[in-house]
Amino acid sequence: MATKEEVFAGVREALVEALAVEEDEVTPEATLVGDLGAESIDLLDIVYRLEKTFSIKIDRGELIPEDLTKDGTEFVQDGKLTAAGVAELKKRIPNANLDAFEKNPLIQNMATILTVQDMCDLVQGKLGA
Repeated sequence: MATKEEVFAGVREALVEALAVEEDEVTPEATLVGDLGAESIDLLDIVYRLEKTFSIKIDRGELIPEDLTKDGTEFVQDGKLTAAGVAELKKRIPNANLDAFEKNPLIQNMATILTVQDMCDLVQGKLGA
C-alpha cells in the first residue's frame, strides 16, 4: 500500500499534468477549481490520470455525489442543498471544509469545495479497500 507521501506525490503529478500548474501550487489545502483553475472537463482527465497512476477505479459520482445534485429531493430544493443535503455531503466527504459552501450551498458550486487533500483521501481509501 502506498504511503500518504506517495499518494500526495502521485496526485500532485496528475494535477500538474492535467491543469498545467506548478508543483508548488499543489498543496493539500488548494481547491481544484478556485486555486488550481480546474473546470468540469478537467476533472475527467484528473480521474483518468489517478486511475492509471494508482491502478484504481473511481466510479462516476464519487467526487460529486450525483444523488446530491438532483433537484426536488430531500437533499436539494430550488438548486440548493438542504440542511439534510449538507449533512449528507459532510458524511461522504468528511474532510472537506464546507464552511464557505454552507453559506450559499448552490449545486453549481459543489465542485468548488474539492481540495487536493480530498483527492488524496479518495485515492488512499481506494488503495486501502
